[in-house]
Amino acid sequence: MKFIFHPDAEEELNDTVDYYEQCETGLGEDFGAEVFAAIRNILSYPKSWPILDGDARRCLTNRFPHGIIYSIEPEFIYVLAVMHLHRRPDYWKRRR
Repeated sequence: MKFIFHPDAEEELNDTVDYYEQCETGLGEDFGAEVFAAIRNILSYPKSWPILDGDARRCLTNRFPHGIIYSIEPEFIYVLAVMHLHRRPDYWKRRR
C-alpha cells in the first residue's frame, strides 16, 4: 500500500521540519524521521489506531507532540494532517 499527503498536510510537515531545524540543527531531520516511521507503521497496520471522527484515525509520533491524521482509502493511505497535539484539535476536518 502507498500513501498520499493532502497538500496542506505536506506543507505542515515541511513547516514543522523547518521550525525544529531552526530550534536545533538536526532536530528537523529527527522530526521528519519520526513522521515517516509513524507512516510506515500506519502502512503496516492501518486499522491499529483509534478513529477520531468518521473514518479519520490518528497515529502519534514517539518523540514529538504530533499526530498523523489519516484515512484508509481503497488504494492508499491519505494523510490529512501532521498536527500538533496541543493546538486547534479539529482544524483538519475540513480537509476530507
